[in-house]
Amino acid sequence: MTGASVDADYPGTATQRMINGRERAMSLSESELSKDWDSVVRPKLLWAAGLKDLRNVAPGKGNTGHCFNDFNHVDATTMSIEEADNENSGRVVGMAYRNPLGEGIRAARDETMGEGGSWCTCILGSASEPPADVAHVQFRSKIAWKLVWVPGKNGKDFSRFVLVDDAGVELATGVPSGNLPTLAERQGNYNVVKGGRYARAADARSV
Repeated sequence: MTGASVDADYPGTATQRMINGRERAMSLSESELSKDWDSVVRPKLLWAAGLKDLRNVAPGKGNTGHCFNDFNHVDATTMSIEEADNENSGRVVGMAYRNPLGEGIRAARDETMGEGGSWCTCILGSASEPPADVAHVQFRSKIAWKLVWVPGKNGKDFSRFVLVDDAGVELATGVPSGNLPTLAERQGNYNVVKGGRYARAADARSV
C-alpha cells in the first residue's frame, strides 16, 4: 500500500482510494442524483465507487451491470490490490463459499481514483457490530460508502437513497427516476442494515 497509511483495524483498506471515493460521493449534488437512474445516477455512483461502467462483459470478468442495481451489491469497497484475490471461505453468512472476485476487480477498477481496487460488494452481515460483511471480513477493508434506500415517513416509500461512509455518516442523497431497482429490492436493502450504524442516516431522513 505504497503512499497510503495502513488502517490498523482493517489493513486491507486502500486508504487514499477510500478517501477519494468519499470525496467523489460528496461532490455529487442532490440534483445530480435525482435524475434518470440508468443513464445518469448509476453511472455517477460507479464513478464515485472507482468502478468502470462495464455492461457488455461476462460476469466475473469485470461486469458492473449489477452494481447498485439490487438490494445487496451496494458497498463501494476500496481494497488494496493485494487483497483482491481473497476468498470468503464461508465466513460471511449467506454468501457463496468462495466468492472469488479478483479478476473482476482488476478489470473494472478506475485507476484514476488511486492505488488499489474497488468492487460493489455484498452488504449481508453489515447490521452487525463490528460489520460482518464481505468488505470487512473477506477483504479486511473499510468501505468508501454504502447505498441505503430510505423508508420515508410512512415506512413504505423507498424513493430516496443515501450514501453513507464506514461510520454511517451521510455523504450524499438523491431521489432518482426511471428504471429503479424494484420496490422489493429497495425494501430488502434497508432491512439488511436496519438496526445498525448504516441505517441511521436513512432513519433520520424518515422522521
